[in-house]
Amino acid sequence: MGFGEVPNNIIVGNLRSAAYLDVMVDRLVEIMSHSRHCAILTGAGMSAESGVPTFRGADGLWQKFKAEELANMDAFMANPKLVWEWYNWRRDLMSKVEPNPGHLALAEMENLFERFTLITQNIDGLHHEAGSREILELHGNIHRNKCSKCNRILSGDIEIDPDRIPACETCGGRIRPDVVWFGEMLDNDILSGAFRASEEADIFFSIGTSAVVHPAASLPMMAKQSGATLVEINPDRTPLTDLADFYFEARSGEFLPELISAYKERLESREA
Repeated sequence: MGFGEVPNNIIVGNLRSAAYLDVMVDRLVEIMSHSRHCAILTGAGMSAESGVPTFRGADGLWQKFKAEELANMDAFMANPKLVWEWYNWRRDLMSKVEPNPGHLALAEMENLFERFTLITQNIDGLHHEAGSREILELHGNIHRNKCSKCNRILSGDIEIDPDRIPACETCGGRIRPDVVWFGEMLDNDILSGAFRASEEADIFFSIGTSAVVHPAASLPMMAKQSGATLVEINPDRTPLTDLADFYFEARSGEFLPELISAYKERLESREA
């Protein structure tokens, strides 16, 4: 699908016009070509396009639990076996999904800028699988493990037996998933890196995020207030929409590959 063949669900500036979309994309590509540092924030919308399931299944054991009842330290200390059974179930579900064209486009986009920072609220690891390198995972990664006491990250993907949860070799604490639980603070180094990247970006993309969960929701406006061009890509309008310099009402897996293609065409025309 080219930008001249726009389905009705892709709207730019509330105008269902392929010609207007072409103009806006051309303007965005021009800005991208003069930008040195690009920062990206991705949210649950990108994962949903890959079919990443929600916390709870439609039936079975886990339907009777709320996420906040299991994803917290108190629950882990009280019943670590139950928490690990839930996380192993979630890991199994996520192992069946793959990066979508939007993930792959962002991995390719990383090579278009002198500096590139991908900030994600998602824990599924799909950006890693797609080939992205400079990733800040605000909420952790469900495929990683760490010590519940000293926070030491365990190398490699280690399968955990809920009946025999291993202890940390350093301090003896129980091993838990490396995700941010309810009531926990985000990793300070990762959050600081996200703030710094947002403040220093020339162009900032907010993709598939509701723009309501803080502190991530503050990053796009931090970038804009620091002088960055703010771009939102989302099939649904958010509190950020009216503040963005560009708003493309689209699924990332449909729009991003076309944006990269348009960018490459501009480069090729300049070199010709």
